Amino acid sequence: MKKIDSYILKKYLTTFFFCLLLFTIVVVVIDMSEKADDFVRIKFSTWQIITDYEIGFIPHIDALLFPIFVFISVIFFTSKMAERSEVIAILSIGVSFRRFLLPYWIASIFLASILWVGYRNVLPKANEIWGNFLSKYIDSQSIDVQNAQLQNLYFRADADSYAGLRVYDTTNKTGYVFFVQKFANNQMVYNLRAQSISWDTAKHQWKLNQIVEHYFNGDKERITQTPSAIKNYTFQPQDLSSDDYFKDRLTTSRLNEYIAKEKLMGSDNVSALMVERYNRDAIPASIIILTIIAATVSSRKIRGGSGFHLGIGVILSVLYNLCSQFSNVFAQKGSFPPMLASWTPNIIFGTLAFYLYSRAAK
Repeated sequence: MKKIDSYILKKYLTTFFFCLLLFTIVVVVIDMSEKADDFVRIKFSTWQIITDYEIGFIPHIDALLFPIFVFISVIFFTSKMAERSEVIAILSIGVSFRRFLLPYWIASIFLASILWVGYRNVLPKANEIWGNFLSKYIDSQSIDVQNAQLQNLYFRADADSYAGLRVYDTTNKTGYVFFVQKFANNQMVYNLRAQSISWDTAKHQWKLNQIVEHYFNGDKERITQTPSAIKNYTFQPQDLSSDDYFKDRLTTSRLNEYIAKEKLMGSDNVSALMVERYNRDAIPASIIILTIIAATVSSRKIRGGSGFHLGIGVILSVLYNLCSQFSNVFAQKGSFPPMLASWTPNIIFGTLAFYLYSRAAK
C-alpha cells in the first residue's frame, strides 16, 4: 500500500466517523425533543433515559443511516480532493482510475463487514432495548386495550397438525376455546379441544383446562376427558402475538429459525421476516456500491464544486431510500419476492455504478 492509499483511507474513515458522530448528535437531539413529554410522563432520570432508551436507539438509527453516512462522506472528501486538483495530480503520474479506487474498495469492504456483523449479532441487542421501551411506554399509550385480544387464530402447529384459538389475550398469555387437529393420509386421527390455554412461565409449556381428546382409528373413536394437563407445543406466546419490533430483536441465526417456524405455521408475516433477513445482507453490500458511485461522481473537478456534488449525493440518497422502501412494501403487501425486493436497489444502483465507472475510467 502506497502513501496515497493511506492518505485516501485516512480521509475516508475520518470523514465518515466525523459525519457519523455529527449526524448522530443531531438525530438524538431531535428525537429527545419529540419524546420529552414521554420522558416526563414516565418520570425517567437522565441515567435511565441513556440506559433504557438511547443506548438502544443510537445503534438502531446509525445502522439505518449507515449507507447514507458513507455516501455523503465519500462525496465530501473526494470533491475536496478534486477542488484542490489532487485527483488530477494522482491520475497525471500514470495511476489508472481503477487503481485510484483501490483504497475506496478497501475502506468500503471494511465498513460493510462491520455493518454486516452488527446486523447479525450486535444490533439485535440494541433493538431489544429500543423496542422494549417503545412497546412499553410509547405504543401502549396509543393502543386500545381491546387490541390486546386476538380473535379466531388458526395456524399450523407442526407438519401434520393444525391449531386454533377463539380468543387470545396477549397480555395474560391466555387463550379460550383451543383446539388441535392432527392428520395422517388426509384423515383426521386426533382432535383435542380445551376450554382454556395459558402459558406457564416457570415450565415454559402450555397449561390446558377442560380437555376433551378424540382418537380416530378407521371407524373407531376413543374419547378421553381430562380436567387439566401440561402440553409441549412448538409454538410459544411470541409466535401468537409478536410486536412490530420482534424481528428486529432476533439475531440472524434465531431469525432463520423463526422464519422456518412461521412458514410451518402458515403465518402471514413470512414476507416481512424474509425481507428483514435479506436486508441484513443487502444493506451492507450497498455500502460498496454507494462508495463507487460517490467516488466516480465527485472525483471530477467541476464549476459547482463540492456543493454541486453534495446536491447530487442528496438526490441519489433519496432515490435509493425510495427505491428500497417501495420494493419492501411491494414484498410485504404484494407478491414481490422478498429476496428480489431487498436486492433491487443494489441491482439498480450497481448498474448505475458500473455505468459511471466506465465513463470515468475513460
